[in-house]
Amino acid sequence: MRLWHEALISKLPRQQLLGQHRECCALRGLGWNKKHATVDYVFQYSPDKLFQYHIKVMDEMKKRGYNNDPLWENPAYRGKACPPYKEDVIKEENESRRIYPEHDAAYLEECISNLSAKGIYL
Repeated sequence: MRLWHEALISKLPRQQLLGQHRECCALRGLGWNKKHATVDYVFQYSPDKLFQYHIKVMDEMKKRGYNNDPLWENPAYRGKACPPYKEDVIKEENESRRIYPEHDAAYLEECISNLSAKGIYL
């Protein structure tokens, strides 16, 4: 499980982009607060941060002509197996330049190296 650096979303190959959508769906649903070394930082923030990130992924999917279930565009939606978030959990925050502070220059390099190891050169 990994959330690619935000700067890479528009550059990800099809397989990684669609995989990122699935990861976001899983994290927003039953995967919320389930420990995983690579994405534990996500749980330190409001679920709205993950929604903001997921919107970036879905926007890129739309640009490429892919479809997603529009239910995921609702910040309270958590999938068919989870009840939606209550209004007090979702706090509309002004989107900063970077959604997750962890997505810094070092993390960008880590992601590029990870993709390169898979034979993906951006």
